[in-house]
Amino acid sequence: MAQDPAAIEAVKRANDEGIAVAVLIGDERKIVELGGEDFEIIDIKDKYECALRACELIRDKRADMIMKGYLPTPSFLKAILDKERGLRTGRTLSHCAVLELDSYPKLLLITDGGMCLRPDLKTKLDIIKNAIDLAQSLGIEQPKVAVLASVEKVDPKLEDTVHAAKIKELWEKGEFPDAVVDGPLALDLAVSKEAARRKKVDSPVTGDVDILLVPDVPTGNIFAKGLIYLAGARASGLVLGAVCPVVLLSRADTPATKLNSIALGAIHS
Repeated sequence: MAQDPAAIEAVKRANDEGIAVAVLIGDERKIVELGGEDFEIIDIKDKYECALRACELIRDKRADMIMKGYLPTPSFLKAILDKERGLRTGRTLSHCAVLELDSYPKLLLITDGGMCLRPDLKTKLDIIKNAIDLAQSLGIEQPKVAVLASVEKVDPKLEDTVHAAKIKELWEKGEFPDAVVDGPLALDLAVSKEAARRKKVDSPVTGDVDILLVPDVPTGNIFAKGLIYLAGARASGLVLGAVCPVVLLSRADTPATKLNSIALGAIHS
């Protein structure tokens, strides 16, 4: 539902910057009270029906991306996954954060810190595919993917290292032909050539990574937020794997992050 001050603020900024034009769906009276009168408004009171109507706009090619407003995230995602009226593709939905840091020479994509709590091997393959698609839409023709774990050696007791080794094996057999994939890699190896040199790890990914595949949501969420709040990273993010990009904003997001995420969705769409 669009009667959300944060959502209206975000789309106003996107409109002013020439990035996107919004269609607002929700309680028209409340939307106007919050300053959304300059946009097209579809007056619907029911929260779930609002989300389904937004999905219909995407399927009818009247819109290119969808953004959550004032409704619970589970209800929003339920509408997107609705078998008859939603935006399912058969691929797993995953979140990807895109960060810009002064301490790293290029954009850094971190996935999945928001959707797939503890992904199995098959789910991780979908998460990688989603992130590669996003990276390529940003002009990164052959993104380098590091499958992260706490150590760089395979240990049967550490499932993340086993998954990483299998993912690398699949890449060597032709999976992800438009990317370079390696793992398991500890974080220091992924982002530092010097760390790789000291540990005598030879990889085309080390120190030049584009995409970090984290083991689970808590790891990705904590890591990305740590970079944002403690290292000053400039951030954006999308939910991927649906028919269109999904902008899932938080009330805690800064105005810059909101605008960046809408811009990212516009590029990826």
